[in-house]
Amino acid sequence: MKLQGKKIILGITGSIAAYKAAFLLRLLVKEGAEVQVVITPAGKEFITPVTLSALSGKPVISEFFGANDGTWHSHVDLGLWADAMLVAPATAATLGKMANGIADNMLVTTYLSAKCPVFVAPAMDLDMFLHPSTQRNISILKEYGNRIIEPAVGELASGLEGKGRMQEPEHILNTLVEFFSQKKNC
Repeated sequence: MKLQGKKIILGITGSIAAYKAAFLLRLLVKEGAEVQVVITPAGKEFITPVTLSALSGKPVISEFFGANDGTWHSHVDLGLWADAMLVAPATAATLGKMANGIADNMLVTTYLSAKCPVFVAPAMDLDMFLHPSTQRNISILKEYGNRIIEPAVGELASGLEGKGRMQEPEHILNTLVEFFSQKKNC
């Protein structure tokens, strides 16, 4: 188990690639990671919190407050808890919010509070990915020290072919495993 004892926040946004997050979550847990899922409201339109909770063994966090019981989900506590944060899939909207500090959902506030390394796996149509504003936001995120897991080239949900597919879960897992193994060898 290559991620034994690692605490990972998995941020999921509103992309058709959210279905891959379930496979990624399963792989992370299988490698020994403790994973807390934070999902945007739009993300819940693509994959259910029930599925993600069953795979992680933890309640999924989406809102600042629990439904009708006054429970507060602290983005600050999450940011301090994690050894890594992974946003996969990351939409153009979320990239823009992260790059510009627009803290209007639990995922972005958690990102802004994170003290750990952050990995971002963009997923969107090729024209959105290549748009200058998206590329600028990615550059800003890199300047902040985030690690971008470049999207793959292939068939997209739109039916077009090009760069924008979220990397496969195995590739993303290997990126995290490699990061933690290099960190251990320092």
